[in-house]
Amino acid sequence: MKARILKVVKWGLLVWGAVSLVGVVGVVLLFAYRTGPGNHDKIDSASPRDVRFVLNWCRLGDDRTERVLHSHVSARSFTGDHLDAYAIKITRVEIAELESKTNDFSGHWYRGDQLPQILDGAVKFVAGWHHEIPWFPTESELRSSEFYVYPWSIYCHGVTPSAAELIFVRPSDKMVFYFGGKM
Repeated sequence: MKARILKVVKWGLLVWGAVSLVGVVGVVLLFAYRTGPGNHDKIDSASPRDVRFVLNWCRLGDDRTERVLHSHVSARSFTGDHLDAYAIKITRVEIAELESKTNDFSGHWYRGDQLPQILDGAVKFVAGWHHEIPWFPTESELRSSEFYVYPWSIYCHGVTPSAAELIFVRPSDKMVFYFGGKM
């Protein structure tokens, strides 16, 4: 009886050790990937296929994409901090479609000079990244009547944004700018 119990305990410890070893190896590989060669910035390498989600999220439709002028997809930190931004030239956009209000709760466009308080804070958050994406419009440009903003997501600590995904449109030259960042 005692020998049988020792045999079960021995196998239990061997299985536990194997599972623990696999877990440790997995964590080491994940850390190595996050800090190693598999995680690096990608600058101006996005294709129209890579940015389809931007125009689909804001309900303009990816069939309008003409070309991607600029892109910045940063490496991800271990905590998920990142900066993704795109400048997309589109074939058409009408001010009327940006100003039409929908009855559902899924969002709509806001003119840059008429932002609600939470969106105002998110635009300020975006402006704090301008040193990394100099081709992105400045805060004063984004806050002008020339731009429209579509908020996809805004995460706050208290009332201060710590992450945001916003889509900006400048109808005058048919440009769409996407910002996705977490700090």
